[in-house]
Amino acid sequence: MNSPLLVFNTKGIYCKIADVYLDPWKPVKNAIITHGHADHSRYGHQNYITHHDNIPIIKHRLGDISVTGKNYGESFSINNVKFTLYPAGHIIGSSQVRVEHKGEVWVFTGDYKTENDGVATPYEPIKCHTLITECTFGLPAFKWKPQAEVFKEINAWWQQNQSEGKTSILFGYSLGKAQRLLKFLDTDIGKIYTHGAIENMTEVIRDIVEMPETIKITRDIKKEELRGNIVLAPPSTHGSTWIRKMVPYVTASASGWMTFRGARRRRAIDKGFVLSDHCDWDGLLQAIKLSSCEKVICTHGYTSIFARYLTELGYDARTQETQYESSLDIDQ
Repeated sequence: MNSPLLVFNTKGIYCKIADVYLDPWKPVKNAIITHGHADHSRYGHQNYITHHDNIPIIKHRLGDISVTGKNYGESFSINNVKFTLYPAGHIIGSSQVRVEHKGEVWVFTGDYKTENDGVATPYEPIKCHTLITECTFGLPAFKWKPQAEVFKEINAWWQQNQSEGKTSILFGYSLGKAQRLLKFLDTDIGKIYTHGAIENMTEVIRDIVEMPETIKITRDIKKEELRGNIVLAPPSTHGSTWIRKMVPYVTASASGWMTFRGARRRRAIDKGFVLSDHCDWDGLLQAIKLSSCEKVICTHGYTSIFARYLTELGYDARTQETQYESSLDIDQ
């Protein structure tokens, strides 16, 4: 019996024929990287291959690395195994990896979403025999509103806070979520201030996608200047001395986890907006259906529940442990 085209070992997802790993979590010789988040693009690999738009992002995070860029749809072969990157729609520069050898096709989605967010290159479904999918939000309870509705709510919240003389603080992960929020904030309401981590990453991305003007918060900025305006900050700053200087303020988080009221309470957030860079339940099912796959491997998220449901639908589905993150403590 032939070995699977891709296997999971202690270092990551491995293609033995090509001696290449996909998003490995331990240092390896050759790594194809789907996107720039820390759990998928780690330090220490000898050679990185990724989409061109992801190169400045991972170099910003990892420093001077040996990296080769590819375009979407551009195929490249390693020891007669054909690899192709396709848009994942997760964040800027994010990819799915199509792997083909002797007529067998596997697709590793990385992290992905099917809604076009107007920032990342939109997701493309890919036909395959085996699909490796995340299922971060693999429960029927997770169902996203159209993005336009969510941003209408966010801008209305900002305007209300402004009318009350308060600063709006909106939490979002520094890479991906923050730029998506920034892109659609209504600058007619006021100014957009940023935490240094978000500002630095946004400066990298400005060369790829046009973004509204922002002001980096420094020691010289007085809290009176912030009042009525909006501040984009990483979730890690909540409750810090950095944020306490902005009183009076109102906080909000933009995350898929805001579907659950308990998540907002545990984080002591005033307002929650349901906005995720991952698929909801329907998006996951749609992606799997459009792939025409026979086998599904569920990596991180609600793996057992989701795989069981897929089995009931007739798929050959199973779960697989990885070191990718989808906990409530990670902004999604």
